Amino acid sequence: MIAIVDYGAGNLRSISRALASQGAEAVISGDPRTVGSADAVILPGVGNAGHAMDTLGRLGLIDPLRAVVRRGSPMVGVCLGMQLLFGHQEEGGGQGLGFLPGRVRRLAGPVKVPHMGWNRARMVRDGQFGEAGDERDYYFVHSYVVEPDDPADVLAETTYGEAFPSIVGRDNVVGFQFHPEKSGAAGLALLAVIAAGGTGFGRAAASHPILAPLGTGAGASSAS
Repeated sequence: MIAIVDYGAGNLRSISRALASQGAEAVISGDPRTVGSADAVILPGVGNAGHAMDTLGRLGLIDPLRAVVRRGSPMVGVCLGMQLLFGHQEEGGGQGLGFLPGRVRRLAGPVKVPHMGWNRARMVRDGQFGEAGDERDYYFVHSYVVEPDDPADVLAETTYGEAFPSIVGRDNVVGFQFHPEKSGAAGLALLAVIAAGGTGFGRAAASHPILAPLGTGAGASSAS
């Protein structure tokens, strides 16, 4: 069973319908026990990262999410959910979940923000989502981008004023900066990998950052 985390931020039913179309059993839940015992977890999200972290903490969901990552079950972040997989958030100096080492910052360059609409993602590494050089179009809505500490965690890149990671992954943790549930057949193909119980999204780390204490003081970041 795949748990779609309900913390008041995201297109939950759209994701649920997309997973169902790929034969997956999914439940929308904000219950810590349900989330913590799921076979896989999808963390969606739009809006403010600081508010999102505060809400996850208030609902008692942070420890269950950490437990999912520790035991090796798939943890999937979508849009803001992908950004929450990382640590430092630029605006407000707050902290995300810290499952992947790196930071989140605002999009740079002479472009309109938020980045909204269809854009192309190019795979930069072979993996479950394609081979290096493969290109697919996905639907984006975001103002912030991630900067992984380790370039090996970047699985695909997109250009909008600058090149930025649009798919990241390490071990059982993966993030999509775009919305796969809004991206037609290309997005459904990614969700099919999740529905099939895939893991090993990126290289295996010698030690996982999730084992370190979670950062404190999530600030009022509007990352999305």
